[in-house]
Amino acid sequence: MTKQQSEGDKGQRLHGSGAEAVEAAQAERAGSSFEWHSGRITRMSHHEVGGGRGVTIFWDEGGVTSQHGSISDDQWEIFKLAFKTTGRVAVLSDQEGEDWMYDYRFLEAAR
Repeated sequence: MTKQQSEGDKGQRLHGSGAEAVEAAQAERAGSSFEWHSGRITRMSHHEVGGGRGVTIFWDEGGVTSQHGSISDDQWEIFKLAFKTTGRVAVLSDQEGEDWMYDYRFLEAAR
């Protein structure tokens, strides 16, 4: 895995031989306690009254979660993109136990 950073840009570029290499580098950069988790969105909803946006995810590691409310605009856009394409999402989380299932700080639509 190679890392590059340009002088004028504070961002970081990652280059690897495959998706797994890039995922490993992202997790390493985030910290050793972060792990990737993936799942499939099975339902989405939006209600003006009673909680706002909602998403239900079936996790590959087992379990189903349903979150209503507390979903940001950016997270909602990622969930919509995933739902309209492959239905798959991935989260990078350092939360212990089952708390990672609701940790959408690092959220990606996945192929």
